[in-house]
Amino acid sequence: MPTLAIVGAGPGLGLSIAKRFGAEGFRVALFSRDQKKLDRLAGELAADGIEAAGFAADVTDRPALTRAFDAAKERFGPIDVLEYSPAPADPQSGPLAPVDALDLTVEAVQPQIEYHLYGGITAIRQVLPDMLDRGEGTILVTTGASSGPVVHPPFANIAAASGALRNWVLNLNAALAPKGVYAAHIAIAAWIGKGGPRSHPDVIAESYWELYRARTEPELFYLDPEMRAAL
Repeated sequence: MPTLAIVGAGPGLGLSIAKRFGAEGFRVALFSRDQKKLDRLAGELAADGIEAAGFAADVTDRPALTRAFDAAKERFGPIDVLEYSPAPADPQSGPLAPVDALDLTVEAVQPQIEYHLYGGITAIRQVLPDMLDRGEGTILVTTGASSGPVVHPPFANIAAASGALRNWVLNLNAALAPKGVYAAHIAIAAWIGKGGPRSHPDVIAESYWELYRARTEPELFYLDPEMRAAL
């Protein structure tokens, strides 16, 4: 059975992606900071007949994230699909709070670099060697729309870091294509679960499955029409 790893698993989009892939026979390795939350998610998936387990780690703690992946691979074997989409516990305060372009400093960007770029690199490095050895695999990296498709000065520090991650993933897509491994970036402009019909996590999750099946597009800009006026 193939295995999906979700870094940043939560009760919204992460759970919907897990259920969508699980319905196709995938086992699911869940990663986030909170083991109790992961256990609840794994239990909900189990109720749907999907084999799942949680592995707690913070993406900014690179050794812990590496150990969590080691444990997941010991449980499930090599990862077939990685979906990376961490979300801060409190995005409006603390070191990961947004900073406007006019106020941007090195100190404001560094935590975002650790979170988005270094966390993404660390997670991908845990699965990429096995994928290259097998000549197959999928890497799906999710950010907000400010990573590239949308200019939003109030999120300048987030845009700088997530934009760097996006750029690397697009380069990965080109470098990996001849090797049988598919990498894609997904930029989401939606109030997930709070906007219009296209913001429902189950609807968004279907786009991930379509990307995985088609393996053609390097990037998806997912826009809820109800957000268009705010962009």
